Amino acid sequence: MSIKVRQPNIEGLFREVDNFDPKEEALQPPRIGISANRKDGLSCINEPYIQSVLLAGGSPVLIPVINDIKALSAIVSDLDGLLLTGGADLNPLYLGEEPIPALQDVDTFRDEYDLILLRLAFNRQVPVMGICRGHQLINAAFGGSLYQDIHTQHSQPALKHSQELAREFPSHSVVLTGDSTRLQSILKSEKIFVNSIHHQAVNEPAPGFITTAIAPDGINEGIEHTEYSIFSIQWHPEGMAPKGDEQMLALFRYHVDEAAFFAQAKKIHRRILTLDLHTDAPMVYAGAFDMGKRVGGTFNPPYTESKVNLPLMEHGLLDAAFMVAYIPQGERTETANQKAYEYALDRLSQLIRQQELHPSRVGIARTPYDLIRLKREGKRSIVLGVENGYAIGKDLSLLATLKQWGVAYITLCHNGANDICDSAAGEPEWGGLSPFGKEVVKEMNRLGIMIDVSHAAETTFYDVLKESRLPVIASHSSVRALCNHPRNLTDEQIKAIAAKGGVVHICLYSGFIREGEEEGTLSDAIRHINYVVDLVGIDYVGIGSDFDGGGELVGCRAANELINITVRLLKEGYSEEDIRKIWGGNLLRVMDAVQAVAQL
Repeated sequence: MSIKVRQPNIEGLFREVDNFDPKEEALQPPRIGISANRKDGLSCINEPYIQSVLLAGGSPVLIPVINDIKALSAIVSDLDGLLLTGGADLNPLYLGEEPIPALQDVDTFRDEYDLILLRLAFNRQVPVMGICRGHQLINAAFGGSLYQDIHTQHSQPALKHSQELAREFPSHSVVLTGDSTRLQSILKSEKIFVNSIHHQAVNEPAPGFITTAIAPDGINEGIEHTEYSIFSIQWHPEGMAPKGDEQMLALFRYHVDEAAFFAQAKKIHRRILTLDLHTDAPMVYAGAFDMGKRVGGTFNPPYTESKVNLPLMEHGLLDAAFMVAYIPQGERTETANQKAYEYALDRLSQLIRQQELHPSRVGIARTPYDLIRLKREGKRSIVLGVENGYAIGKDLSLLATLKQWGVAYITLCHNGANDICDSAAGEPEWGGLSPFGKEVVKEMNRLGIMIDVSHAAETTFYDVLKESRLPVIASHSSVRALCNHPRNLTDEQIKAIAAKGGVVHICLYSGFIREGEEEGTLSDAIRHINYVVDLVGIDYVGIGSDFDGGGELVGCRAANELINITVRLLKEGYSEEDIRKIWGGNLLRVMDAVQAVAQL
């Protein structure tokens, strides 16, 4: 890379700076944070890392080696990509191992710094690329194992992986492995030649990661996550890219391109209203709870805590979540019905309490206007819902009370018939809506409460569409043609909802997304969204994650990861207007139509 050298002229230099005005977003390169090395008390980095990012079209940001989480969080929140660079060995104590004699110098302070950076980046779904030490660190952080020293621990004789040649020259070959990996698409070759400066290495890849490159001696030279935008390599492409190696430069270009998609997704999320139509957050807590604390997460799962709370929503730039008081179907006696109703009110009261605990961060939204207002105020929105009409038992008047509490929609049933209707699960009782259920539909129309047909039997579904004079929603249902489950909707049902002006919200529950034993993925969910769009158009699809009710997919496990859907939609070619509709515009249309005719 040639470095531009200007004449020492202050006036000319300032004129050049002042005349640069990147008004077009395309002129603003994505910010790539580069982890620094630490040497003699200095935060420093070899210039080829910076040159490679610049050549690839990124804007390099050198991150100082500090362990102040607050300061690093502020830095990472503005990044579009993270590059974890090479350096000293990783302290084996982080992997629960004692050091072997062949272990070389470690820098535990830098280990801590890099691990904090990686955690902060993953919390925000920032794309990550790792090089050499960064490759090993990613694998260790996500639960994989390392060789402290390949020459003493690897099962076969190792190549000389610490070359004395200059870094722009390769010293051994690498074979790309796997089927249709990112690395294969980037390098477009089965075999490449790389440099090699290391003696630690990846042993077993972390869960969710696959091996993408192997040296002739069997040493792992590359890994990538199957769904997240995280990949790493063992060699040093920054040593070769600035010297004209197009394959090595392609690695940086790929990372910068991923960062550009992420940057675009963030900008879209800041401009539009994003809402998740179905979460069961109150269900995972007992008694009083505080959603202002991050008690969940998906880094090295499993986690059983909430997947929807204010920190996670803020990290993922999610504006609003419909949170339901879920009531399991129980006995239909007067006493049981009363307990179900009281439990629903208890869960709703705890949700309402969140705006008292965190008045500067969240509010309860009852209308589309509330959602837009809270977005403008920089707050998150909680919208109330009830999952299972069992909450009202046989008392129609309770619907008006729930409306006064702010309930925006009610899922008519859950698993098993109730006094309103038959469910998609269990034995049918009414052949669709009960006589009481028909009155419920009419009263919900009158009050301006959206009717949710998720969980309903097909007979119930068609009865509801016949009885309701207003659009209806499926708050968390997917496509039966792609995953044959009775909770999913047939093509005819999807068409019927669209014909009535309603919305189908794709559920991120693995069993409704992919058939078989393998866990469903974000890629699977995108297939369901595409299917609905192709079948009935962009105006009738949304997202209902079912987080905290069992919903989670590889690549989209919690509220902070929902932005990955936007990134994927951008890659699929969806416009910002399309994404606005999917992320809430379609639902706001229905909510406004239902509430506009309310008679309170």
